[in-house]
Amino acid sequence: MALLPLFSLRSSGLRAAALLAPVALLAACGGGNARPAADIAASQVTSIGVNSYLWRASLDALAFMPLAQADSAGGVIVTDWYANPEQPGERVKVSVSILDSDLRADALRVAASRQVLQAGTWVEAPVQAATVQRLEDIILTKARDLRRSTIG
Repeated sequence: MALLPLFSLRSSGLRAAALLAPVALLAACGGGNARPAADIAASQVTSIGVNSYLWRASLDALAFMPLAQADSAGGVIVTDWYANPEQPGERVKVSVSILDSDLRADALRVAASRQVLQAGTWVEAPVQAATVQRLEDIILTKARDLRRSTIG
């Protein structure tokens, strides 16, 4: 007990604090089996990670094409190859990226790939810039219409 006079633990409050300090440190280290509240709250998230109007408008605009990937948290939609029945020798693949949670024109990126059938083999072909721009315009117009109908 030679250490007790050095710390002067005469008062009961100081003694209690000295005894509870190691317990508090162990609790802070996660020594218990209790889960943090953030884990429970994370499973209850109900919103998507990007602008919902742009997301829904993109899905609507690409509804005629088969989807290869759709990630609402990351805001990425990738279609599979689509061939127009009227032009079976040509196929298109589209990728849409939604970059922001705000409904803005610069929050949307559209990219397209095109292939044509030559001698039984699919060969890369250029996509007109106007085609990609037109698809972006369609998506933005649909998103604005969705927003207007929601607001009233």
